[in-house]
Amino acid sequence: VQLQAFGGGLVQAGGSLRLSCLASGSISSINDMGWYRQAPGKDRELVASITSGDYTKYADSVKGRFTISRDNAKNTVFLQMSSLKSEDTAVYYCNAAISTHFSPRHSYTYWGQGTQVTVSS
Repeated sequence: VQLQAFGGGLVQAGGSLRLSCLASGSISSINDMGWYRQAPGKDRELVASITSGDYTKYADSVKGRFTISRDNAKNTVFLQMSSLKSEDTAVYYCNAAISTHFSPRHSYTYWGQGTQVTVSS
């Protein structure tokens, strides 16, 4: 199983970016999916998560600005980021709790490689 994140880049403050993360491999089912970020010198933190039933959760710092969604048919999770601020600058990682065809009764957490988001002020 692999998770590949796309869509990072450089954007001016107030701008928008959309991140995508595609899960591929021998996937039986995907449960929770989420986005984390890690800024230089800081711990990795949860940005947003979404369950298989589309229940969402957000960090207080991004509520009202970021929207997480998923396309189950395409094994993809998205993060629409708007009104970006300089403090949103970080490497963004996606993760997902996935059951594989080899072990359909067990769920393991997989991580993407990270994508850099830089917001210039």
